[in-house]
Amino acid sequence: MELNYSGEQLLAFSVILGLLVGSFLNVVIYRVPVMLKRQWKEECHDFLELDKEKLEQESFNLVTPASTCPKCQHKIRPWENIPVISYLFLRGKCSNCKAHISLRYPSIEALTGLLSGVMIYHFQPTLAGAMAMVFIWLLIALFFIDLDEQLLPDNITLPLLWLGLIANSMNLYTDLTSALFGAVFGYLILWSIFWLFKLTTGKEGMGYGDFKLLAALGAWCGWMMLPQILIISSVIGLVFGLSQMFKSGESRPFPFGPSLAIAGVIAFLYGAEVNHWYLSTL
Repeated sequence: MELNYSGEQLLAFSVILGLLVGSFLNVVIYRVPVMLKRQWKEECHDFLELDKEKLEQESFNLVTPASTCPKCQHKIRPWENIPVISYLFLRGKCSNCKAHISLRYPSIEALTGLLSGVMIYHFQPTLAGAMAMVFIWLLIALFFIDLDEQLLPDNITLPLLWLGLIANSMNLYTDLTSALFGAVFGYLILWSIFWLFKLTTGKEGMGYGDFKLLAALGAWCGWMMLPQILIISSVIGLVFGLSQMFKSGESRPFPFGPSLAIAGVIAFLYGAEVNHWYLSTL
């Protein structure tokens, strides 16, 4: 697949845009779970009819308060927040107190930039390419939020699902019928596994957010990609679970969302080739 000169410029632009979005995703990944927990606390407080004066919380959203160093509370200035470049320039340390800055921040920025470029290269500088970038941005946010909090927020998974249906109403990746049944079957498959496991063991094996994420992936990729997504994500989850068990010496709950996200990206980009290879080996 080749790009002409203007296409190469758009590819470079997509990478730069991805880096900037990656910087914003760092904010989303940290703040959305905190915002939800504060919201749930307020709702419980209201439901229990507790004294509202005892629940005073400062404004906290994706915009305020301004980003600061967690150690010295130094406000991050614009030139200290340039994706990847600022981290390298500051040598991974706060400009004020010299506290170490996690490598995770530039890693997420670089990952978002790289995958944004991959989407434009794969789908070309088209509407399909632009929508694919939005797809990968939302998946990156869900990947790291679930990794940190074992939480897949509805305010990200549900827009991801609806955007998949909207994209495929224009036949960008598959037809609308396949997308619609992909969403329905994606949800029902994990919902059925959840209840089968719960009725058998009395325990909950996964969260409802996993159902919605697989439904969203089905909406983007179509129902024919669901078996592939389930197999790949199960293998990834098994490897991750075993590594965690060997590391800690005990079995612990781990998020399934990151495994679904990785499998979803593979199916989204190369699902047809993987299915063709598999069927040809039968």
